[in-house]
Amino acid sequence: MKRLLLLGAMACLQACGTLGSRGEEGEQEQVEGEAAPLSFQVRIVSEDRRIASHLRQHMDIRRFRSFPDLQASELRRLMGEAETNARDLLAALGYFQPRLDVRMEQPQEGADTPLRVVVEVEPGEVAKVAGHEIGFAQPMASDPRTEELRRVIREGWLLREGRPFTQEAWDAAKAGGLRTLQRDRYPVARIADSQARVNADTLLADLRITYDAGPAYRFGALDLRGVERYDAAGIRNIARIPTGRDYSESSLLDAQQRLVSSGYFDSAFLMLDPDEADPDHATVIAQLREAQYQKVVFGLGFSTDTGPRASVDHTHNKMWPFGWRALNQIALGTSTQSLATRWTAMPGSAGWAWYTGAALERSDYGDFRARSVSLTGGRMKSGEHIDRRYYVQYDLGTTEGSGAPGGSSSILGNYAWTGRYFNDRTNPASGYGLAAEAGLGFTLSPRQEPFLRFSARALRFWPFGGSNEAGRRNRLALRADLGAIHAAAGVNIPVRLLFLTGGDTTVRGYGYQSIGTRLDDGSIYGARYMGSGSVEWQRPVKLFGDAASFEHTTFVDVGTATDTLSQYKLYTGVGTGMRWSSPVGPLQLDVAYGLQDRQVRLHLRMGFQF
Repeated sequence: MKRLLLLGAMACLQACGTLGSRGEEGEQEQVEGEAAPLSFQVRIVSEDRRIASHLRQHMDIRRFRSFPDLQASELRRLMGEAETNARDLLAALGYFQPRLDVRMEQPQEGADTPLRVVVEVEPGEVAKVAGHEIGFAQPMASDPRTEELRRVIREGWLLREGRPFTQEAWDAAKAGGLRTLQRDRYPVARIADSQARVNADTLLADLRITYDAGPAYRFGALDLRGVERYDAAGIRNIARIPTGRDYSESSLLDAQQRLVSSGYFDSAFLMLDPDEADPDHATVIAQLREAQYQKVVFGLGFSTDTGPRASVDHTHNKMWPFGWRALNQIALGTSTQSLATRWTAMPGSAGWAWYTGAALERSDYGDFRARSVSLTGGRMKSGEHIDRRYYVQYDLGTTEGSGAPGGSSSILGNYAWTGRYFNDRTNPASGYGLAAEAGLGFTLSPRQEPFLRFSARALRFWPFGGSNEAGRRNRLALRADLGAIHAAAGVNIPVRLLFLTGGDTTVRGYGYQSIGTRLDDGSIYGARYMGSGSVEWQRPVKLFGDAASFEHTTFVDVGTATDTLSQYKLYTGVGTGMRWSSPVGPLQLDVAYGLQDRQVRLHLRMGFQF
């Protein structure tokens, strides 16, 4: 029965992935209620709903339906213009040989309805692209340093030979090349000339465009506007504009994101000075609105991993006596309750910032209830792509339940490195991320013993195949997670330093942190070694006329956690799902089947993090 449920869910999701990809027939306008009496009605008749909807939305004649005392001669003039207007609108969709019948239908005698203008459309064949030519104005056209950029624009051109020619696709293709230029070095690039020549007899379009890159820009000084409460030098250290380097839109947006996420500002907008006279030293203007010193946020959330939860977050942007920024949180959930605080100083000129924190937590951990105390202090630095931390951490952990291992404590010195090289930090479609953390520590109780702890993770998005009408491609998402603790046999490691896996972001088809080592009585507990991996095929699909925001996925997840490398059990989950690229990150809905547990599970999560 469970297998049938899984197959049915996969079939439904697959069917959803194909909705909207086929044309619909028999579209006719429904008469809408009007506030004023109608002088006439307009009816669009077409077997293609998209065309009928387009004409209904944009035809000029519809604007005159409620004009009072409309004369017959004026209506005949409007009907004559309607055919020309409809042909222009159809040409924008790529139809240059339509058959149109614009006629007037009188109401039946005695009927209390206005006369009707009928526009009947047979669109014919759509025009196709026969060829395209992309040129560049001097000095870019002959500059060998821009050869790679010219190649990227030509290879990334969206409206290639054989594609349907529409005004929307033509505009998108032109804008795509321009955006590629404007992202790096050439923020004032423009389209110098463009032309689309369509042969109405052969329905073939020849395209030509010339880009003018303009001068190359380099970052200059940062001009802060709106900073009053906080230290301006510290704010510049947060933004870290790469003065002297080539202009990059991503660098500008990264600096803007660092200012927003710092918590010191309610809003931040960075741009090049529009009056800049020296492109080699372009001033960056930061329009900022400072946040209040203190803020309290109440939150409610739900996760298929941990269930419902409520939280209270308190922020103090200049905590006495050091002026550090403090984040305090209380979180109450069905499986986890926690109290935490984290204090962070303004970064120095090199980008490094001191921080310290403390946390109390009580949560489900395998088959036990765990209590833990953590104290942390160190330094961190966030770069354009790389984050680094080195810190000292104290942990104290105890467990509750029948047969629970004894409590223990430890001190651990750690170094953590994270590199993010994704094309987009909110909704990535390509690129990769790598992270590793290594530490040397000593248990403090019940006895003193040394141990080593290491963890690593990796994620790679691998696009392949051709792109759809919105420029989206198929891709593979490859993920791997590893963890290991090296210590003498019998050393009691604090519970929160051990490894468990399973759940929304690791091995789908299994409960959250339900994969671990087995104790003598069969209970699940944290392990010294952990490994998991995933292969996911993400395929763009068109839903509700949107070819850019939805994906259908098929995946296989594998993972294990054990205390002995020579003895382990692999857990495998297979499934399918849908993705929606929302403005705040992907909304992911997965249905997975755990082959070992023989259970179907639903996994729902929001946002992207690495």
